Amino acid sequence: MKRKHICVIGLGEFGSELARELARQCEVLALDHDEELVNAISEDVQRALVLDVRDYVSLSAMVSPDFDEAIVSIGESMEASILCTLHLKRIGVPMIRAKAKTEDHAAILRSIGAKEIIFPERETARRVASQIINPNLLDFIPLAADYRVMDVAPPDAFYGRSLEELNLRKHFGVFVIAIKELVPPRFIFLPDPGFLIKPSDILVMIGREKEIMRIQDWKVPYPHKGK
Repeated sequence: MKRKHICVIGLGEFGSELARELARQCEVLALDHDEELVNAISEDVQRALVLDVRDYVSLSAMVSPDFDEAIVSIGESMEASILCTLHLKRIGVPMIRAKAKTEDHAAILRSIGAKEIIFPERETARRVASQIINPNLLDFIPLAADYRVMDVAPPDAFYGRSLEELNLRKHFGVFVIAIKELVPPRFIFLPDPGFLIKPSDILVMIGREKEIMRIQDWKVPYPHKGK
């Protein structure tokens, strides 16, 4: 499996935790102007460099269009955040996510190339509120370290087969808890065993991360039939 190449810019609390988590599955380049923050994360990511991202020449020397994504997590300077996002767009990074402080900040970031805006404090507050209101929701039940809930695009070998025929629980120990149909848009929770997989479906799975990744990377004809 080709690992994503991701650049995380801004190593405050949010950016550092994000970079460390991404580095488990991706090639991460972490950038910040603060040498202390860079040194603190240097052993947890693939590369960590001290850089003034406001300077286009310096940034373009380190980040190329070959990166899959960049996350701008600069919190202390709105100017640096905007300039960095503008530079990344100019460089040609295909996916730019940026942390915003205000709605006006978010509007500017969108207008210059950010495809997704992140409000970490708002999102955390909403999750905590939901946990308080609905403490039994599955989304807030801590999973074992190697378990995940993940969206998976089904491999070609799954097309036209039913969930019952694939029997992913037996062969991989994973469960399909929902299906996101893209054409037409529809969300199916706890799909019927007879549901036939289509190329336009996204499978929401829960199970061991390594087994879900095996399914995601499946390239050969699926050998298992029936129970």
